[in-house]
Amino acid sequence: MRRRVLVAWQNLLYERTRLMVAIAGVAFAVLLIFMNLGFLGALATTTTNFYRSFNADIVLSSPETLEISTTTVFPRERLYQAEGVPGVAKAMPLYSGYLLWRNSEPPHASRAIFVYGYNLDDPVFTMPELQEPQAKQVLQQANVVFYDRLSRPEYGPFSVGTVTEADARQVTIGGTYSLGGGFAADGTLIMSDQNFARYLSPRPLNTIDTGLILLEPGANVERVAQALRETLPADVKVFTKAEIINRDKTYWISSTSIGFIFGLGVLVSFIVGIVIVYQILYTDIRDHLPEYATMKAMGYRNRYLFKVVLQEALLLAVMGYTPGLIVALGLYAFTRNATAGSLPMAMDMGRVVFVLALTVLMCTVSGMISVRKALATDPAEVF
Repeated sequence: MRRRVLVAWQNLLYERTRLMVAIAGVAFAVLLIFMNLGFLGALATTTTNFYRSFNADIVLSSPETLEISTTTVFPRERLYQAEGVPGVAKAMPLYSGYLLWRNSEPPHASRAIFVYGYNLDDPVFTMPELQEPQAKQVLQQANVVFYDRLSRPEYGPFSVGTVTEADARQVTIGGTYSLGGGFAADGTLIMSDQNFARYLSPRPLNTIDTGLILLEPGANVERVAQALRETLPADVKVFTKAEIINRDKTYWISSTSIGFIFGLGVLVSFIVGIVIVYQILYTDIRDHLPEYATMKAMGYRNRYLFKVVLQEALLLAVMGYTPGLIVALGLYAFTRNATAGSLPMAMDMGRVVFVLALTVLMCTVSGMISVRKALATDPAEVF
């Protein structure tokens, strides 16, 4: 075993320039896989972080709603019915939609921004900025909103007191919070339900986009959710928070072009890596064909040659994976900083192990394809 590893290592070191190119090629493929998985993970995180900021154990939604930024309304009466189910402490309406937000600075471009409206007496959000006593007093004022600090810079300045327009109506930023919209929305606003009705007129408040159910202490979430499903009509669906987060993740990853592009990117990166390693190993085998033929003439079996080439592939996998991981960590941090945290690219141990396994598989497949040249070598033809 040690002798085979030594042979594989010496083959790689024979052309150091080629070895450096091979390592760079594997590292490039590893980096591409990491980045595509990072964007895919950020997609899943940013499109569901809304729910993590909701003070709710169960969420009601229309059956026609695919994800939270494109909701279909349902009757507010469903909340009153839900409050009659044992275990439910409070049922709260949440309104959502889009407004055209005008940048207060030249050239005063307008962009669509996502808006939440809620009853200020309901503890809908968990963000600390909305828990302060003066927050309710500020939001009660007409045409005053709270602005998401993680919104894109194209929306303009967000300092408290900034006055601009939303759908041709004057609006004032009365406070800020941090939520992030990610791929679902470039920016978000929070306002009272009364202001929501003004800005999105003629939208009535007796139809809602999302229902938030807060349970009594000690209540079993699954049991109450099942009771709500049995009680409420078919025009509303009941989800636990984990279920609705999983629903939105599945939609964005499986049913949108964004999820498809990043998923395809992982596949393409894997194939690129196979091609790069194959080219390197094939060229190495071709240059060392007389040596392989000599070994066969000396009595070494194809199994031995196969293991030598396979070990070369595994050595390339390890040497290429490490720099790819290091560069990916740097790019993850750069992306988070460049987007002010609105695109949370984060590395986790599961992804590290998964990409390592993909790298080993990628190089193994390349080795199995390229080794055919050595196995088919006839010593009599070479000499």
